[in-house]
Amino acid sequence: MSVKGFKFSAVEAAVKKPGRLDLGLIFSDVPAVAAGVFTTNKIKAAPVVLGIERIKDGLCQAIVVNSGNANACTGVRGMDDARETSRLVAEGLGIADEAVQVASTGVIGQALPMERLRAAVPKLIEGLGSGSLDGVSRAIMTTDTFAKMETRQCEAAGVPYTIAGIAKGAGMIMPNMATMLAFIVTDAAVEQSWLKKVFSEANDASFNIISVDGDTSTNDTSLILANGMAGNPTIREGTGDAETFRSQLQAVLLSLAQQIVRDGEGATKFVEISIKGAQSVADAKKAAMAVANSSLVKTAFFGQDANWGRILAAVGYSGAEVDADRIELFFDDVQMVRNGVFTGGNAEERGSEVLKRKEFAVTVDLKLGQGEATVYTSDLSYEYVKINADYRT
Repeated sequence: MSVKGFKFSAVEAAVKKPGRLDLGLIFSDVPAVAAGVFTTNKIKAAPVVLGIERIKDGLCQAIVVNSGNANACTGVRGMDDARETSRLVAEGLGIADEAVQVASTGVIGQALPMERLRAAVPKLIEGLGSGSLDGVSRAIMTTDTFAKMETRQCEAAGVPYTIAGIAKGAGMIMPNMATMLAFIVTDAAVEQSWLKKVFSEANDASFNIISVDGDTSTNDTSLILANGMAGNPTIREGTGDAETFRSQLQAVLLSLAQQIVRDGEGATKFVEISIKGAQSVADAKKAAMAVANSSLVKTAFFGQDANWGRILAAVGYSGAEVDADRIELFFDDVQMVRNGVFTGGNAEERGSEVLKRKEFAVTVDLKLGQGEATVYTSDLSYEYVKINADYRT
């Protein structure tokens, strides 16, 4: 897979331990218009602080990212290390320091091993001639069990262009955003102010509707670079080409977001939670996220227990308007609740059969209005506890 004007590289820097790719680089031959979305956690890692500062210019030419160390809660040294990493890459590429975005993921509270990064950066830059986006996707993995990639081929005014993206994330996943990194590149020419708007919308419709465990990280970063090398007329808001770009960008991000949920730490289930009939979209999303984040609901999913009462309880405390005498609830097409009470018969048995599937849907109809929302979540298993009990080792 290639995107015109972009080069990629990934090397082993032994950031946390040797034996795996853990330092990646995305480089555009020309400065690209850029937009970013970052964690809402008030404790932000050094690269996030630096990224928020630099994205204001709306331009970027390179992204350097490491796994194994979050460079979070590392004080003045952490900021110095993030800036030095940026400077090393910029000097090696012969570009402006401010044109480099830095990202990190991994263990919180430990200083970056800068001597290893200094040694690895020249190899990283040298590898741009032969590297791939797949390599970068593997270099950003932490507890992920597979690399997450998605691509779309599109046209603007008859000119073909590509949107490609990678992401990482498996635990500490919940909006707004999730504990994840996502990097999207496109060779389309896109007007910067509209790119910022549409990228924010795409994040809301993807990374902000997933949950694995209800935690929000210090390092969440989602970036898009559009370098215009496809040669299309600049895509601007209000045109048919703009709507194509919007829909295909959302498709890329939603696929990546769903891959994150499927790879949830220790997850055995992929669950779609849909709320219908809410008084508003905001109410529907409140209710959906309450169900998706409930530990009791998620452990019931793991146990394949059709415990619909836990779901109604989560809807009830979500803050959404609810009339307990109207609610309906389904596991796939099996109706468990009608007018707020259990449907009886063999619904329990049939519902439990649905929960044995690796993927299923939970639908709750509040019957109060037109508001709807869908979010995606996973179950919580014994393996989740094991992974997070031993994460730092």
